[in-house]
Amino acid sequence: MIPSYDPNDTEAGLKLLEDITTNAEAIQEQVLHQILSQNSETQYLQAFLDGESEKNQQSFKNKVPVVNYDDIKPFIQRIADGESSDIVSSQPITELLTSSGTSAGKPKLMPSTAEELERKTFFYSMLVPVMNKYVNGLDEGKGMYLLFIKPEIKTPSGLMARPVLTSYYKSQHFRNRPFNKYNVYTSPDQTILCQDSKQSMYCQLLCGLVQRSHVLRVGAVFASAFLRAVKFLEDHYKELCADIRTGTVTSWITEPACRDSVLSVLQGPNQELADEIESVCAEKSWEGILRRLWPKAKYVEVIVTGSMAQYIPTLEFYSGGLPLISTMYASSECYFGINLNPLCDPSDVSYTLLPNMAYFEFLPVDDKSHEEIHFASHSNTDDDDVLKEDLIVDLVNVEVGRYYEIVITTFTGLYRYRVGDILKVTGFHNKAPQFRFVQRRNVVLSIDTDKTSEEDLLNAVTQAKLNHLQQPSSLLLTEYTSYADTSSIPGHYVLFWELKPRHNNEPPELDDKTMELCCSEVEDCLDYVYRRCRNKDKSIGPLEIRVVSLGTFDLLMDFCVSQGSSVNQYKTPRCVKSGGALEILDSRVIGRFFSRRVPQWEPLGLDS
Repeated sequence: MIPSYDPNDTEAGLKLLEDITTNAEAIQEQVLHQILSQNSETQYLQAFLDGESEKNQQSFKNKVPVVNYDDIKPFIQRIADGESSDIVSSQPITELLTSSGTSAGKPKLMPSTAEELERKTFFYSMLVPVMNKYVNGLDEGKGMYLLFIKPEIKTPSGLMARPVLTSYYKSQHFRNRPFNKYNVYTSPDQTILCQDSKQSMYCQLLCGLVQRSHVLRVGAVFASAFLRAVKFLEDHYKELCADIRTGTVTSWITEPACRDSVLSVLQGPNQELADEIESVCAEKSWEGILRRLWPKAKYVEVIVTGSMAQYIPTLEFYSGGLPLISTMYASSECYFGINLNPLCDPSDVSYTLLPNMAYFEFLPVDDKSHEEIHFASHSNTDDDDVLKEDLIVDLVNVEVGRYYEIVITTFTGLYRYRVGDILKVTGFHNKAPQFRFVQRRNVVLSIDTDKTSEEDLLNAVTQAKLNHLQQPSSLLLTEYTSYADTSSIPGHYVLFWELKPRHNNEPPELDDKTMELCCSEVEDCLDYVYRRCRNKDKSIGPLEIRVVSLGTFDLLMDFCVSQGSSVNQYKTPRCVKSGGALEILDSRVIGRFFSRRVPQWEPLGLDS
């Protein structure tokens, strides 16, 4: 089920893509058959299919339930605690992948196997021929891709739990990858694998600047990470130029492998290059800086779909007209699909699902609310799950224009698992559907890899209110909303609070210390991933509370009703995204407060 081809052969790669997408239905049947053949004796599947002489597709759908993470968490936790992999997988679980989503404030853990790394390597290899089809000459230079690893967690079983990209970069599939003339990086592997993210960033940028005449494309995985690199460059370009000028590496780069690999790239002093780069960076405006620093670059490759779309205007400012390209759609649970029209406008990106990556099903959701569709029962049963699962459709049977939540069955031990992603079908490539990523279910705030739900936000705000507003301030929090402010780098969460005194209707007296404690309390109560981004990665800035004057949320309701909301059904949005709503809120701010400390984060939090 894992095809192979020479990644230097573009025509062979494109033909393979055509074959896979043309035979999508047959491949999906083969995938499910192989998964069931391999894993039918696992404890999890035996509980539903025990006694079945033939583990076929219909039996699987009739008897194996659709689940979310809380349903499967006990099985995965048992493996993390040291029990056998055959609870969910016939193949040994070699590591656990930490999802950006959380459960009870800690990262979700997804099982993975050695074979799955081969499947991901195949997936990455399919990106190359697609780019070659649209952009010529990529074998004549290098890519400045800024790639990073993140902290790992050792589970009681000894298995490592790590983010999916960290898993791939540390694997032999990446470190011992065969030479591909279309995919040569400016960053030595030693700089990518550096544990210190600041040293890694400095060294990778230094290598990218030294090789600027060879750079044909620039990028990172997420738009947020790439913009942090631009800000880092703005803050450190003089030091970087000093290193290029002298042919040395600054003293605070202490990781020996990083120093040695960068010195081999520097190859001695280069006064002329340092002066050129410093001249460009010293200009008053950084508009178009990417094109000026890397004049041969053909595009910027970053994910700009989903929550990353908020960074498009800033990327366009820096890029100087370079196309913004999102090549792939993937998660910790599964790698899904690729963008077969990479030069399209970021707002038009659709991903074609590759039918050999997993077995895919789709749960229809409402076009507007993105909630599950339920039909009235004509029987006496109260089993909503039966009705819901009757609605699920296969990969090749989705309808253009409809919205679905994706449900996956993987080779690694997830069976009919709801990922939580809402997708819209935009068309088909041969028999394989193409989807636009709409949103992650229930997520209201996201800056980087964090995913804060409405429930997470409510719990954090409630805790801050209970601990700091009731005594001694005697203030009532009457309403609140939020938004992700990405106008600065790094971005940060902004909460709008309407406060009133308990005993009168006068404007509230705001105590700086109390409000700053509220900011910190909210951050302390947010989940593991948010706190890691704030504490370790520095990819999110301090949380801000903006207090608005009394009556502001009445004006917000009036505005929403004027835009078509029903007065009878109006609920205060817990996250605002429209410019008009933000203008109303910002125009009535009477106090602004920031968290003065970073929240506590411990990498071994899973062990407790």
